[in-house]
Amino acid sequence: MKSYRLIIKGGFLFIMAVLILSSSYTGMASADKAHTSKSNSTKKFYSVIMQDGADPWMYKHSDGFYYFTKTTGNNVTIWKSSTITGIDAAEKREIATGGQNVWAPEIHYLQGAWYIYYAKDDGDNANHRMYVMENTSANPMQGTWTDKGQITDATNRWGIDGTAFEVKGQLYYIWSGWEGSENVSQRLYIARMSNPWTISSERVEIAHPEYAWETNHQPNVNEGPQVYVKGRTINLLYSASGSWTNDYSLGLITADTRSDLLKPSSWNKKDKPVFASANGVYGPGHASLTTSPDGREDWIIYHAAKFDGSGWNREIRAQEFDWNRDGTPDLDEPIAANEQVSLPSGEPKHTRYEAEHAVFGGGAYASSSENGSRGSKAGHIDQPDSYAEYTIKIPADGQYILSARTANGTTGMDWSTLMLSVDGAAPTPFYITNKGWENWGLSTQLLVLDRGQHTIRFSKGDGYGEIDFFDIVPVNSRK
Repeated sequence: MKSYRLIIKGGFLFIMAVLILSSSYTGMASADKAHTSKSNSTKKFYSVIMQDGADPWMYKHSDGFYYFTKTTGNNVTIWKSSTITGIDAAEKREIATGGQNVWAPEIHYLQGAWYIYYAKDDGDNANHRMYVMENTSANPMQGTWTDKGQITDATNRWGIDGTAFEVKGQLYYIWSGWEGSENVSQRLYIARMSNPWTISSERVEIAHPEYAWETNHQPNVNEGPQVYVKGRTINLLYSASGSWTNDYSLGLITADTRSDLLKPSSWNKKDKPVFASANGVYGPGHASLTTSPDGREDWIIYHAAKFDGSGWNREIRAQEFDWNRDGTPDLDEPIAANEQVSLPSGEPKHTRYEAEHAVFGGGAYASSSENGSRGSKAGHIDQPDSYAEYTIKIPADGQYILSARTANGTTGMDWSTLMLSVDGAAPTPFYITNKGWENWGLSTQLLVLDRGQHTIRFSKGDGYGEIDFFDIVPVNSRK
């Protein structure tokens, strides 16, 4: 049988078929009719964890799950996943905000309840203000999100990118705001909080754009503050330069947990960025830090431009980092776009099917790939009857993520689709963002599959798309 779910992917609303399959299903490839496509087990991936999005916030809760949110437009959407790399196809919940231009939400667990901080306006950027909502349910994917209203200091000036943190039992709030009523310079402000939805002191400026790498575009910007405490070191990561340019970078400001955090002199800004464009990755910024599923590794989750000069057209990436002896993060450089890296420690192995090993039809075929994982790719799925088909083997009943490294360079189209069919069922759109040919991204689909063999077919959709490989990954499994 099959059921259907409404899914938003890349700004599109479509019906995704979640296929519940059994060995008696007539379209299923049985062991005596088809041989399983060649596969291999891998602990590698290519850094991209979402093919579209900006302002990522990932929080690992005490229940072991990751709670993730990003800028989605006119609502707040939260995802829940047992892994970092499986976040794109994970369970999600959309929450109405009653506003427009909803930017940079964050989900926090404070004083026994869940809070989401976000900024919104009425369609006019000059009216951007910050807001907070609360959920007292143990699981933020359930229960009621209650609007706690605007969160502001007495000036009630333009503000975005608010984040809350606690040091020695005291809650603080840091955000990016205007000094006056004009968009000249975005500065970072701090204030005390009396509870998770109330600012209880005057705002204090702790940073403003001052160095050449922060002031090379107008208006000058310090934004996206994120706080991480390591020992006695408070690390304030922030983004600077033009977010619409390749120059967008991460900076670092530090303070001692024993200092008066409402004194500007307690905060020390590094004069150079700590994470900037490199290795074919452009405009990295607005990052959050988390740990691997088993807690052994530290990971940075950040957005970057999809391609050189793409500006606000961005994707979400992840990579491991280390710490310096002084308690500051050693972020190094962005991992090269075509470099495989190890999965976060504690994530399950992926079963990988190289796309060139398909059974092709209708003119589709494998060709060489300059940046492909094995030097080849499946493409030329260009005609109505074109397809690439694979027979996969599933070890146990359950939910699985089909995670494909995909490319799309279709002229004049932001998104293309291939049509994905499982065991001959009605195909559903498989979305691929436009980054250019050989500039690989990530497309995912959630499937519910029974133990045994199944047939996966990619056929012609809107525009054109190519596949380097696809992985089959169990949901909610850690090995």
